[in-house]
Amino acid sequence: MPFATIDGIHTRYEVVGSGPPLLMFSPGGFDATIEKWSTQSIYAKVKPVDHLSKHYRCILFDRRETGRSGGRVERITWMHYVAQGMGLLDHLEFERAHLMGGCMGVCPVIAAAVAHSERVLSMILWWPVGGARYRLRGQQRFAEHLAFVQQHGLEAVIALAQQEGKPFGADPRGGPWVSVLHHDAAFRAAYAKLDVEQYKLIVMAMARTLLDRDTAPGAEPEDLMRLRVPTLVVPGRDDAHATSAARYLEECIPGARYWDAPVAQQTEPAAARELLDFLATAPS
Repeated sequence: MPFATIDGIHTRYEVVGSGPPLLMFSPGGFDATIEKWSTQSIYAKVKPVDHLSKHYRCILFDRRETGRSGGRVERITWMHYVAQGMGLLDHLEFERAHLMGGCMGVCPVIAAAVAHSERVLSMILWWPVGGARYRLRGQQRFAEHLAFVQQHGLEAVIALAQQEGKPFGADPRGGPWVSVLHHDAAFRAAYAKLDVEQYKLIVMAMARTLLDRDTAPGAEPEDLMRLRVPTLVVPGRDDAHATSAARYLEECIPGARYWDAPVAQQTEPAAARELLDFLATAPS
C-alpha cells in the first residue's frame, strides 16, 4: 500500500476503482483507518467501497494520527484534517473531487467544502457524529488522558502505547497520538522530550476545538448556509451519531438531500442505490 508525505505527515493511502475521483474520509472516530470502510458497524453491512469503486476512483487513507499514518503534536483542528485530504488530492493530481465522510469523517468533509468549495463536486455525509452524548463522551476521553498524564507522565503514555497500542477511543489513557507512538520510534523519542505542561495545554485546547457543540461539529452554520455543493445526508441513530446532527446538516446546507431511512432499512442494496443515484445527479 502506498504512502505519501502530506503537510509533512507520512500518509498511508489506497486508490480503488476507476472513474471520477471520490475522496473518502474514514469513519472510526480517532481510529479512522482505511479498513474501517469495510469492517466497522454500518459500513461492514452496506459495503460502500465495493459499490462505489465500480464507478468512481475511491481514494482511501488513514487519517493522521491513526493506523499507519504519522502525526505531529499540535492543537489539531478540523482544518488540519482538511489539509491532509486536500494535500492527498494534490499528490494524486486531482483538482476537484467528490467527498464522502463517515462518522467523524463527516466533520472534515464539511470543513473542506466551506474552505475549498471550488474543489468539492459533491458531499456524502454518512452518519454524522454529533449530539450531547457524543460531546460529553468525547470530552471525557480527553479528560481521562490528561488525568493519566498528570498522574504518570509522558513516559507512561509511551509505555502504554508500546504494550497495548489500543486506539484513543478504546483506551483514552493513550491519548490522540497513541497510534503514532505505537509504530514510530522517532516520534516516541520526540514525544518523551515534550514539556508536560505545554502538552496538557495543547490537549485541552484540542478537545475544546473538536468538541465545541451539541450538534455536528466541523463548520459554522452560517458558512454551511452559504454552500452551493450537492449534498447527501444519511442519518445514524445512536449515542455517537445522533439523528439530530444529521437533521441539523440537512437544515443548514441548501438543497441537501436527506435519506430518510431508519437504520434497519439502510441495507446494502438500498444504500448502493441511494449513493449511486445521488452521485449520478452531481457534477463530474
